[in-house]
Amino acid sequence: MPSNVTISQGTLSAVISTMGAELKSLALDGREYLWQGNPKWWGKSAPVLFPLVGATGYDVLQTAAGPAPVPKHGFARDVEFHLVEQSEDGASVAFELSESEYTLARYPYPFSLRMTYAITGPATLKQTFRVENAGDVPMPFSVGGHPAFNVPVSGVEGETFEDYELRFTEAWTADSPKISVDGIMSYADPFHVLQNADALSVSRDLFVFDTVVFRDVPGARIELVGKKSGHGVRVDFPDFDFVGIWSAAPDAPFVAVEPWTGHAALDVEDDVFEHRDNITILAPGEVDERSFEITLL
Repeated sequence: MPSNVTISQGTLSAVISTMGAELKSLALDGREYLWQGNPKWWGKSAPVLFPLVGATGYDVLQTAAGPAPVPKHGFARDVEFHLVEQSEDGASVAFELSESEYTLARYPYPFSLRMTYAITGPATLKQTFRVENAGDVPMPFSVGGHPAFNVPVSGVEGETFEDYELRFTEAWTADSPKISVDGIMSYADPFHVLQNADALSVSRDLFVFDTVVFRDVPGARIELVGKKSGHGVRVDFPDFDFVGIWSAAPDAPFVAVEPWTGHAALDVEDDVFEHRDNITILAPGEVDERSFEITLL
């Protein structure tokens, strides 16, 4: 049976479930920042995405190891991990998933995925993905986080969804691919999101094409902050080339900030896993490790 593990330090606490190694709560000074998974809008909080991010574009992907009917966002979010390590000070915990009959039917590779959550500062949680190729052929994959945050932040009075903005470390110009109803991305007619600006107001119109996808964000940092209260989150993702910004239509009170190594299928891509844009291919026995940090403001 799935269980929850709590880590804490000072007034910062995080709760992680063994089901999907999913972050279920992130609170500071008793204020909850993480979306609590209300199924009216979206029943998850912060699923782990592996071995694929986004829609596949095909019922079955072809790989050098054989066919791979990988579901959207992969399968890690839907299976139970093993608790493998917990620090004596109660500030970090690690979970692990390896291949099984269930995973091999969807992704024909032996692997190890270790998820570590560690409190690294008075208001900061670090989430680390460690992927090992346990097989004897090169292994294609992508990983991603999908944390969604309360907007407005729990307990903050006098702010609305539209009072929040995304802040960047410098002014820049960014286009996003448009995403179709079946989850396929296209840059043919991009969504012009930012024009020489260091902030972007949050609005429902921002999600007219589902998810805003940024590549090579300046400083690999985004803040999601209430303009009145100053409360929100900062996400630092130096190991991830992409970040998705998403909220559920039509009126969900959250915004997800999602660091990814890869992304959903492009409309110009074929069905070969190894051909995907920005896919990571790990040699036998090799390890790939990446982290991002969430700081509560």
